[in-house]
Amino acid sequence: MRTAPTTTVAARPPKQRRALRVGVSVLALAAAGVLAGQAAASSSSAAAAGPAHSGSLAVSKALFGYTTEPYTGKSTAVYRYTLSNDRGMSVDILTFGGIVQQINVPDAAGKTADVVLGFSTLADYVKYDSPPVTANGGPYFGESIGRYGNRIAAGTFTLDQPTGPVTYHVPINNNGNSLHGGLVGFGNHVWASQVVTGPGAVGVQLTLVSPNGDQGYPGTLKDVVTYTLNDQDQLGIHYAATDESYYPNDPSKDLNTVINLTNHSYFNLAGENSGATYGQKVYINANSYTPTTTTQIPTGKIVSVKGTPFDFTNPAGTAIGAHINEVTANDNAGDDQLLIAQGYDHNWVLNNTGPELDGLRLAATAADPSSGRELSVYTDQPGVQFYSGNFLTGTLVGISGDTYRQSAGYTFETQHFPNSPNQPNFPTTELLAGQTSNSSTVFAFSQ
Repeated sequence: MRTAPTTTVAARPPKQRRALRVGVSVLALAAAGVLAGQAAASSSSAAAAGPAHSGSLAVSKALFGYTTEPYTGKSTAVYRYTLSNDRGMSVDILTFGGIVQQINVPDAAGKTADVVLGFSTLADYVKYDSPPVTANGGPYFGESIGRYGNRIAAGTFTLDQPTGPVTYHVPINNNGNSLHGGLVGFGNHVWASQVVTGPGAVGVQLTLVSPNGDQGYPGTLKDVVTYTLNDQDQLGIHYAATDESYYPNDPSKDLNTVINLTNHSYFNLAGENSGATYGQKVYINANSYTPTTTTQIPTGKIVSVKGTPFDFTNPAGTAIGAHINEVTANDNAGDDQLLIAQGYDHNWVLNNTGPELDGLRLAATAADPSSGRELSVYTDQPGVQFYSGNFLTGTLVGISGDTYRQSAGYTFETQHFPNSPNQPNFPTTELLAGQTSNSSTVFAFSQ
């Protein structure tokens, strides 16, 4: 009998076409040490539960509504978990889509504001966040994205299976390509849930099992996403994804797959209803980026950001709007990248150097001069998609009753590169049958 493959740990996946190799940091306590002290609260339990505590930290649960679960076709309860600390920070997480609905953070004067874009009702999330339509999807506010975050060209890729190469076709929903897992991605499902607590952290663990053939992807994938909050105002996200299509007694039945998991929160450190973010300053720990075609598929080239509007390497930060209108400026790609995306919506190739937090490398920072709020993003992933909210058009009403227009928020989607299954020179996103991929990202707030 075969034994399951052992997951290999590496800070950055090497550029080779073998199995997915993703890092595990101290944040893995979200799936290990924190769970050792868990207070179970499954998604099928009572509509509301009293708060669980770990020192000055707390987590509570309340019913958020009901919606039809696509896998079962049945009306299913959706819950909202609130993680909080005694510094005034709280995070609301929904079992629908694994969505981060709110992140409330104090500013330098102690005034608290919600710093992520979102909707107030479950009905709005179901209708607008990632509707199953063939044209351009939705904003994906706060969603836990899968199976494959970002784009796959023409919704097609070829993957080696035990029986030989197989070509797969996944739904096209964005300019002739597949975006964020297809028409019904992980953000459209109700996840199983349980509270997790442990020394210095509280959280919620969400689980979704995506069956073989889901949206055209091969293999049964179990995705476990654990959100944790500590008393240093750090929101941790730990992903543990296992390809369960593994047959020890008949290797010919094994099914490998591809994954690219991320979170799609839009940040506005001045407050989600404060308007344009062009004055907020961003640093990205990346000397290069991956330019795209006119349909936003990477060309396969990795080019320098130096001397281009894509250079956010100034440690003091560069205002998002400082160069966003310079659509004819040199971009080291020769095809007006800012015009293609109507702003920033690109993958930056993260450096292997820089500050670390629990074994995770600093990917980016953001700062709002008006409030004094700051955000630092740490990850073990090789890339980050910085998106400046270009396709928000004022048609969506946010959680506080105001509309979201272009530049109302921006994302730091920590990730493997877009279209990696079709780019041999990119870090691989292949996950072998029986293998578990572990990855972590931390959003750390300060004033």
